[in-house]
Amino acid sequence: MITRTVSKNPRTTRGDLVNDLQRAGTKVTKATISNTLRRQGLKSCSARRVPLLKPVHVQARLKFAREHLDDPEEDWENVIWSDETKIELFGKNSTRRVWRRKNAELHPKNTIPTVKHRGGNIMLWGCFSAKGPGRLIRVKERMNGAMYREILSDNLLPSARALKMKRGWVFQHDNDPKHTARTTKEWLRKKHFKVLEWPSQSPDLNPIENLWRELKVRVAQRQPQNITALEEICMEEWAKIPATILFRDHKSKSEIMSAIDDVQLGPNTVARRVSALSVDAMGQLERDMVRCKWFSIQCDESVDASDTAQLS
Repeated sequence: MITRTVSKNPRTTRGDLVNDLQRAGTKVTKATISNTLRRQGLKSCSARRVPLLKPVHVQARLKFAREHLDDPEEDWENVIWSDETKIELFGKNSTRRVWRRKNAELHPKNTIPTVKHRGGNIMLWGCFSAKGPGRLIRVKERMNGAMYREILSDNLLPSARALKMKRGWVFQHDNDPKHTARTTKEWLRKKHFKVLEWPSQSPDLNPIENLWRELKVRVAQRQPQNITALEEICMEEWAKIPATILFRDHKSKSEIMSAIDDVQLGPNTVARRVSALSVDAMGQLERDMVRCKWFSIQCDESVDASDTAQLS
């Protein structure tokens, strides 16, 4: 009964199960319920946040998957992935768990400093490829289309040269209005940049989202105390992330390292992701297109609401 109930409704709490069993004449403890579910391979986890998808988004993702499902590894190796992200000085990116003794909860080593409004934040633009990180810059003002084009002008081609991209390399960015503006598209065309057509609401397909998570974890571990230090540490840690770590095969990683493993999205991983997406999206279409107006496909836990691509 316990396994069947949580399989049907994963949001069921241990307290709900205790009450249901008591009404059925069986008295159990929460610990017993936890042990029973663990033996069945079930454990309590935080629900992941996912992009909200309309049927048109699912169809676009399925189209993308079908178009790129059989792309050779060399094609993915020749893509420069890009995005923007926000990193907070004191916020949710900080480490949340510590090992401590009883009554030592207020020891400075066991606390996380907090301030109003999380102490401020910085906005970053960055890019990378299968060969490693490209440039990372701080965006100091509210970004508009003109500023975005200036960022690309100053940083995209130098990154491609530093990464020794092959002739015909492809540039990826999401469907933020600044990226899809007519003037930006025209600028990219005049510069002869080949742009990867990208489905809306698909941050989970962009491996840079996981690179952002790795960067935020590294920065939080160094505990910057002001905005200047935050920027400096971001640049230092970004430069330290080597391609050998970024693109190690998934199969060699343990479950404990799964959060970091998500960062290691090389060509093989991207291809596997696209393949999985094709199966997942097809199932979604078959099951839910008629019944549901809204539904979601799981994406990386690292994606922030502020990083999610805009609806097109």
